[in-house]
Amino acid sequence: MKKWAVAVTAALLLLSGCSDKEKVNGPKEPVEEVEEVVQEEANNEFPYQYPLTGVGSETKTDGRAVAVMVNNHPKARPQSGLYKADIVYEILAEGDVTRFLAVFQSETPKSIGPVRSARDYYIDLAKGLDALFIAHGYSAEAQEMLEQDYVDNLNGMVYDGTLFKRASFREAPHNSYITYENVLKGAKEKKYSMDQSPPKFKFLSADEDDSITGDEAGSVMISYSASTIFDSTYEYDPAVEKYKRFSDGDQTIDYETKEPIMVDNLFIIETAHRVIDDVGHKEIDLESGGSGYLLQKGKVMEVEWKNDNGLILPVRNGEVVPFVQGKTWVNVVPANPGLHSSVSFNVK
Repeated sequence: MKKWAVAVTAALLLLSGCSDKEKVNGPKEPVEEVEEVVQEEANNEFPYQYPLTGVGSETKTDGRAVAVMVNNHPKARPQSGLYKADIVYEILAEGDVTRFLAVFQSETPKSIGPVRSARDYYIDLAKGLDALFIAHGYSAEAQEMLEQDYVDNLNGMVYDGTLFKRASFREAPHNSYITYENVLKGAKEKKYSMDQSPPKFKFLSADEDDSITGDEAGSVMISYSASTIFDSTYEYDPAVEKYKRFSDGDQTIDYETKEPIMVDNLFIIETAHRVIDDVGHKEIDLESGGSGYLLQKGKVMEVEWKNDNGLILPVRNGEVVPFVQGKTWVNVVPANPGLHSSVSFNVK
């Protein structure tokens, strides 16, 4: 019996010793496997990238961009679908009223709107992206361009009540909406190809984000008039490394989902604006280039902008400045009064 007890005790001590040794030194084979997995993941880059966001994908990212004129009147807020746009351009229409050109390619919202009328400079931006252009109405200049098929387009003046639906919870002209399903239906009806992808922007890799330089920019406000109704404010959230957007103090969210707008690149440019008629329609120069600001990861950099075959790009020392992977908003302000009067920063 004593011999048996001694043998059991020795066996337990041996097992305990092995266990302690494993705790100190670690099991060799599993560690090697983990190291191999980590190394494999590090080398496993996505084979495809979305052209307007730079975000990686395991599957092909082909497909035509869709550019939609979206209403930004206070009676049209909150809008539908903006949170899924790859790029949004905010530019003045008449007076001090801004409108959005929301460009979708990597994501497709169920509903978009309220849809508003076209202006020629928004059409030019859509043309530069080879996008299908969606609007409800037009100025005289825009109408001529659309009727001459300057860009493939669907317009609510033709499809009101069919492809475009009027929402009961808002009043005209702030109640025209189109579903993405109807965008595709209209494209098919007019025999527009939806296969061609837009041109690619230049993006930083995730590892290169740390190389971003500039002054701290915790928040920025862009003022379009003495009134605050169309003030656009962006506040940096370091927890997600993105900017939240506000209109006249109210956060910009999606009407249906309540999802907030989160911006990775904020590109602010100034350019010449000229009123061309009694209605207040404008001629806006998106060709000549000029001064701008680029905000990324809580920092702001002074840049220039240029038009490269229809794409509005940030430039510094003659080189295109890459965007951070993700969503981009472009705010266009008049050269008079200019960036320094229209844009104010707060480090926070």
